Amino acid sequence: MRKTILITGASSGIGKELANIHAEKGGDLVIVARSKDKLEALKTEIEAKFRVKVLVIVKDLTLPEAPKEIYDEVKSAGIEIDYLVNNAGFGGRGKFHERSWEDDLAMINLNIVALTALTRFFLPDFVKRNSGRILNVSSTASFMPGPLQAVYYATKTYVTFFSNAIAEELHDTNVTVTALMPGATETEFAKVSGMDKTSLFKKTVTARSVAEDGYKAMLAGKLDVVSGLTFSQKLMMSMLPFTPKKMVLSQIRKMQEVKN
Repeated sequence: MRKTILITGASSGIGKELANIHAEKGGDLVIVARSKDKLEALKTEIEAKFRVKVLVIVKDLTLPEAPKEIYDEVKSAGIEIDYLVNNAGFGGRGKFHERSWEDDLAMINLNIVALTALTRFFLPDFVKRNSGRILNVSSTASFMPGPLQAVYYATKTYVTFFSNAIAEELHDTNVTVTALMPGATETEFAKVSGMDKTSLFKKTVTARSVAEDGYKAMLAGKLDVVSGLTFSQKLMMSMLPFTPKKMVLSQIRKMQEVKN
């Protein structure tokens, strides 16, 4: 029986790769993003190549009404979602007091509010039929505070802890929630967030490899999956609990400063 996946932020990067991976396995899709042209192009490509069904939903998830509209559109189409992937998100570099409040508010609305709302709308259906998988795309940023990306890091900490908490609430069901925590990845994120000129993004992994890790972990019902870290980054992560916080903050700030 075909499984249907709903992916937000499906027009590029990790979301687009997740869409291709699911289609390769013969599954149908609901793909969501703001860019109609990119979504329609992806739909045409996937349907022709894999002979699966793709529903396009064009929504701006920074708007508070968008998650409910997505849920209602899926229900009206008579589609049962098996896998929910909350992938859409963005970051932004700069000192908090100097950044645009409108940009940071949009980030909070997308990274936190939309993800939480979509989970809340679809989860009761999963629980009722006692099946379903949720993959929330967080970040390795969720392990620490992030000077020069204060709001972004904080939103991703929410995503990881929220995902872990509801996963435990569902321990006696066949519904699982997985948090995917990528490191620096080859996507549009770095350019949009202003991180492409920092040392943190000198070495990146492909969006495909991160998507494969996340998809496999989701199907396996894992709690967390970390993907795309270099050896030095893994070493740094392992040392976090033993490193003075002021030192950690200083290191992260320096890694996120633009190098001229």
